[in-house]
Amino acid sequence: MALGGHEQVWPQFVAGGSSVDAVEEVCRVTEDDPSVDSVGYGGLPDADGDVTVDGCIMCSPKRLGGVAAMRHHRHAVTVARRVMEQSKHLLLVGEAADEFAERHGIEATPMCTEKARQLWEQWRSDGSMPPQGMDRSLQSHQQVRPIQGSEGEVECPHDTIGTLAIDCSGSMAGACSTSGMPFKTPGRVGDSPIIGHGLYVEPGVGAATATGVGELVSAVCGSFLAVEALREGCNPIEAAGRVIERIDEVASPAADDQVAVIVLAADGSIGSAARLPGFRLLVSSEQGHQCMSPDLGEGGAG
Repeated sequence: MALGGHEQVWPQFVAGGSSVDAVEEVCRVTEDDPSVDSVGYGGLPDADGDVTVDGCIMCSPKRLGGVAAMRHHRHAVTVARRVMEQSKHLLLVGEAADEFAERHGIEATPMCTEKARQLWEQWRSDGSMPPQGMDRSLQSHQQVRPIQGSEGEVECPHDTIGTLAIDCSGSMAGACSTSGMPFKTPGRVGDSPIIGHGLYVEPGVGAATATGVGELVSAVCGSFLAVEALREGCNPIEAAGRVIERIDEVASPAADDQVAVIVLAADGSIGSAARLPGFRLLVSSEQGHQCMSPDLGEGGAG
């Protein structure tokens, strides 16, 4: 959801800020938020108790970068941007990615909250999995269109942050950041830092980002598939729906496996789809910040 990030970045963005700066800053705000348990500082540890983060950023097939399995730098998208702008490579991983960040002036940061540590210890004790995902920053916010849960609070689950933007000049950019699955097998990397899986941007065509079970997204190169659907003439809603359909056709998802896709066309139109109820996206425009259900998958046409 990242409402706090949208609010902080929006004034500068509409005043002429660049899309690439905007998506990076939105992710940084969320990466610093201890209440978000699937991204950055608040992220839940892996099975060994270590928080590791993945991320990527993309402006075009010529400008892109990613990092994975970093243990000491929570701002995954900022490090990924350094990879994009100051290296010849596309993806750096593990200890080498942390060392790259240090060489490029990005200081190490604390990586695990006390709450996340306690949840990990509880999981180690009894196997209990926490209910990830409620972005409390969206509760009772007057600029957000409310979506009421069963007990009256605004229901806006938070997962991997995928952010897409198109600026006043028409330039597009996208970014993803995540701490991955809670209590994952150490070394596991999902779709988020992999170009064409968790994120893809192509100028003149559009951009897409995905969240949910990363293995399913990667199985169909989900974000690339969505952008290719735009190129073939699909609208953004159809493009997002095509990814969900392909996953259901070929990847054998479990009944409770969630995947959601957001698509932004070059003309500024937006579409989204999800396999299961519960996904929300935040759309910021001249009309304000709106927390929305997907077009397909929950109360939409699909």
